[in-house]
Amino acid sequence: MDPNPTNFPILSYVMSRLPSLTPKTAADSNNNLDDLEQPPPLSDAAAASSVGPLGTQLLGQMPNLDDANLLASMGRAISDVAQARSVLNLIGDRPTHEEVDAARADLADLEARLSRQLEEIVLEPRPADVDIHTWRARQAERELKCREEAEKERRVVKSVIQLDEMHDAYERLLADAEKRLVRIYGGAGDAADDAGVAAAGDELNEEVAEILQEAYGKGMERVDLSGRRLRLLPEAFGRISGLVVLDASANQLSTIPDSIAGLQNLEELNLSSNLLTSLPDSIGLLQKLKFLNISGNKLSALPDPICQCRSLVELDVSFNSLTYLPTNIGYELPNLKKLMIQLNKIRSLPSSICELKSLRYLDAHFNELHGLPIAIGRLTNLEVLNLSSNFSDLKELPETFGDLTNLKELDLSNNQIHALPDTFGRLENLTKLNLDQNPIELPPMEIVNQGVEAVKTFMAKRWIDILLEEERKSNQEMQEQAQNGWLTRSTSWLKNVSGNVIGYLGTVGSPMAPKLPRDAYLDQQL
Repeated sequence: MDPNPTNFPILSYVMSRLPSLTPKTAADSNNNLDDLEQPPPLSDAAAASSVGPLGTQLLGQMPNLDDANLLASMGRAISDVAQARSVLNLIGDRPTHEEVDAARADLADLEARLSRQLEEIVLEPRPADVDIHTWRARQAERELKCREEAEKERRVVKSVIQLDEMHDAYERLLADAEKRLVRIYGGAGDAADDAGVAAAGDELNEEVAEILQEAYGKGMERVDLSGRRLRLLPEAFGRISGLVVLDASANQLSTIPDSIAGLQNLEELNLSSNLLTSLPDSIGLLQKLKFLNISGNKLSALPDPICQCRSLVELDVSFNSLTYLPTNIGYELPNLKKLMIQLNKIRSLPSSICELKSLRYLDAHFNELHGLPIAIGRLTNLEVLNLSSNFSDLKELPETFGDLTNLKELDLSNNQIHALPDTFGRLENLTKLNLDQNPIELPPMEIVNQGVEAVKTFMAKRWIDILLEEERKSNQEMQEQAQNGWLTRSTSWLKNVSGNVIGYLGTVGSPMAPKLPRDAYLDQQL
């Protein structure tokens, strides 16, 4: 629950210097004010080590952070962060995006079911032997019972959604606290540096204003703002309706204005290598957008409306802090051919990703993947797949993996895969395979060392042997069933015959037995 030093360097530094802002026992909670007033005297090296290598860089940029009075003032300003963190530590970790979506769906189902139950109670006809007042009392009692049962279920489901909302609020609280600390530090003696930054910003703003004016007047289709140390992208950019390509990479942008939705003809947007922590929902209105590069930022999630950019052909969200992808990403991006999600913290891929029928290139290396969706084989146009360096998390591949019949390049290195799926031999078009740094047992390493063709041949033969064995067992079972059925019919026939014979013999010689009629055929002369 501690703030990430990369995203919140000042906040992390201050909290590490003040013991009152670290988790304590209830008995120590009364001493917080004393700690705030008298932060421990640390050397610069010790203080920097509290937040790792970033601490050294931070003290170099903001040397006054070592001032005890300034630290105490900052500590008082962020006491709400410590309180919120303590609460979240007791409640638990943040649920995954898919868990929250499932909870919202369950909540909607609960509401719909309750509505149906209440409607049935109201519409149920009153029995003739029950008076109206008694009937209404019974209905009210049943309605109350339904609501109480629904509320019990609703509380369980809502707890997941509320926990996610609390973590979301905590993230906003961290961002606000970081801004407060920046303002406090600026008022404590860093005004000269701020003035220098502001002056540089003014110069850049004038340059951007000239570019804006030229683009708006001439109807330019391409604007390149890369590498200009921009901190803001002016709202006016949204009025350049004819813009087709916008490159704002390698800047210091922390936000993108909602007015970007006005770029109705935009086809290519490059926002890579900035400081973005989020994207506006309005990005979903860019219906003609084909290429989107937001790699190298600080994104922890993608907005769900990004799935509405149905023209997307290439999406690069690599080198961020993503822990999940939008749940419906596969259902709403029918034209996506290239997806790059490497260098993130993604633990699982949404099942909808299997619906990206146009996908040809998928790079998911350096994540925390625990596996692949069972239906991954539906990506029949996939040609390049990189799943390397998911380390101890990725241990196996689903059997449907063999359905990726167009796969040409596959990198599975640096994982914990012990065996390839039995269907692996069906990957006839595979020409490049990397299985380094895996505890592979199937196929044997002597086969792996011979290259991709040897692996494919071995696994294909193994697959044929499996199919033949299954066919042999199936035939054997059919024969046994047929034989058992013949024996059953034969036994039944014998029982019937023996019963008839015994019945017949029982009648012969009996004085009470009726005389059997003679067969006319036996009376014929030879």
